[in-house]
Amino acid sequence: MTLLAGYRLGHRFRFEQTHYNSQRYLRVSIAFISHLRSTHKVEMSCSDCVAGKQYLGSPQGKTEILGGVSCYIGTPTGEYDSTKALILLTDIFGVKFSNNLLLVDDFAKKGYWTIAPDYLHGDPAPPYAFNNPKFNVQAWTQNHTPEVTRPPIDKVIQALKGQGVTSFAVTGYCFGGRYAIDLACDQVVDVIVVAHPSQVVVPTTFETFAQKAKAPFLLEMGNEDNEISVSQQEEIDAILGGGKYAPGYKRDCWPGCPHGFSVRGDMLEPQQFAGKEGSFINSTAWLQLYF
Repeated sequence: MTLLAGYRLGHRFRFEQTHYNSQRYLRVSIAFISHLRSTHKVEMSCSDCVAGKQYLGSPQGKTEILGGVSCYIGTPTGEYDSTKALILLTDIFGVKFSNNLLLVDDFAKKGYWTIAPDYLHGDPAPPYAFNNPKFNVQAWTQNHTPEVTRPPIDKVIQALKGQGVTSFAVTGYCFGGRYAIDLACDQVVDVIVVAHPSQVVVPTTFETFAQKAKAPFLLEMGNEDNEISVSQQEEIDAILGGGKYAPGYKRDCWPGCPHGFSVRGDMLEPQQFAGKEGSFINSTAWLQLYF
């Protein structure tokens, strides 16, 4: 499935200094200071919120319009249940970011019809933001509040219902993690997988989730996440774990993994490689169990 220091599941490569060979994966540092504000009324204080590595490869999906919204769609090559759809909500780099496209492809390879809506309206964090501490993240965020970014998600879901989809799962990463939680609280989705979400308040967000949601919930975290510390993760466990959240709850905490590891992890760092691989494996296992 993988080669040493390679990207997982069908995106295989070997490392040669700073370049990946046959599919020309390029190792790119992505780090900039992030301090997001939104109507979720949460401020991001984690300097790792969008730090990581970029993988440039050959995405296999297609861009289509659903409900007037551009979407990157990964379709399984074999038979699949067309009444089910997995909605993937990206980080702030959106559907133009290669890591997100390859992640959609990976879920499709596992048999899930996977749709990543451009809920950022074609305005993700731009390339010049990489390693640019002068990039005004706050100004960007003010143009991407839930009032602006939630409607495209709802439009895509309604369009899919019109095509016969009756069951939805959602997976959200970083900026998209909070939107996944909101969808579950609104009982729009049947299963939820979230990796290192931003814009959440512990314990308030998860107390609300426990009261409103009915979807089995998998939470993928790292023990070096500066957005949600290990002690805060344990607070979430106290709210949802031990059978308190009847639909089902599980949290994984990967050693040596910072915020963003499951979508932008460093494949040359063994612990981050293990966390990225493991979080994806556990995510598909959760979907297989509940979806």
